[in-house]
Amino acid sequence: TNFVWWVGIGHAGTLISAILLLFRQRWRMSINRAAEAMTIFAVICAASFPAFHMGRLWLGFYWALPLPNAFGSLWVNFNSPLLWDVFAISTYFSVSLVFWYMGLIPDFAVIRDRAVLAGNKTRASIYNALSFGWDGAARTWSRYESVALILAGLSTPLVLSVHTIVSMDFATSVVPGWHTTIFPPYFVAGAIFSGFAMVLTLLLITRKVFKLEDYITIYHIELMNIIIIITGSIVGVAYITELFIAWYGQVPAEQYAFYNRALGPYWWAYASMMACNVVSPQLFWFKKIRTSLVATFVLSIIVNIGMWFERFVIIVTSLHRDYLPSSWTMFHPTMYDIGEYLFTFGIFFTAFLLFAKFFPVINMAEVKSIIKSTSENKKAVH
Repeated sequence: TNFVWWVGIGHAGTLISAILLLFRQRWRMSINRAAEAMTIFAVICAASFPAFHMGRLWLGFYWALPLPNAFGSLWVNFNSPLLWDVFAISTYFSVSLVFWYMGLIPDFAVIRDRAVLAGNKTRASIYNALSFGWDGAARTWSRYESVALILAGLSTPLVLSVHTIVSMDFATSVVPGWHTTIFPPYFVAGAIFSGFAMVLTLLLITRKVFKLEDYITIYHIELMNIIIIITGSIVGVAYITELFIAWYGQVPAEQYAFYNRALGPYWWAYASMMACNVVSPQLFWFKKIRTSLVATFVLSIIVNIGMWFERFVIIVTSLHRDYLPSSWTMFHPTMYDIGEYLFTFGIFFTAFLLFAKFFPVINMAEVKSIIKSTSENKKAVH
């Protein structure tokens, strides 16, 4: 549950950076840096769950990757979606990390130049190394923009593929409620939905703390809320489609699985999921709510709570009533389960705070180009 939730949260950053870049959406420039950082930290949090459950981490690479070893017949199963997860998530993390760092290079050069002017040689040398000696020449900018487009093209399929492969962890099994073809698009839409909600939560706090009201405007927040409406509606359609297909398929085990979700012992989780993910985002149809900072902050948290309940409902309700009545049981999280989940929140927020402390939260190089064009337009009007 927690692993899938964190992977989903890591989707919005690359979508903002890659897909919106390809579509030339200039409003992404103020929010892409923080969203990309959030993506990387969320994927690290997600990776911690299989790492904890693996046990002996020093052997983990041999268990998770097809590496030559001296352990006899130890080899990975290429037919397992868990191995597909390893390749998909590691590729996604690598490309996202390169994309994020590449965007930081011009800003590191700005910090380096300021450190030189201030006479801080240590700071200047550190940021000079981080910026790879960026000189700001026209040819350098041209190559930078070309690489950005190439990385955007590489990242775009990854936005779709990562959660598609995560959904196949469930869809390729025969557990009632899991063996369905709707899972890949349903999971991708849900991931973008929860990712944008977390971006809003973090950006609203960052906007207030760092006084970035002139850069992260109501306009940006409203556009992200519109994306939440769209993806939330897709998720709602997926919920209804699941129920319809279970009824239409006339498979008793499938019908019972969905009946048990809605009216069984975990009805409260299903009701919470529907209320948070289907009902609450529809409030954004009202412009007054869509442009309200308090309402947006509260609803973004509600959406992420709802998306956690969605993963809980999918996993727990299908496993606690299996084909065999002898295996029927109720799930109760232990203190270790709860502690592990809280631990990942600690990693996530600590990493984000360190990022905000030492790196530019706003993409200075790209935002400068917007400010310049905006001022020129104003002069032309006058």
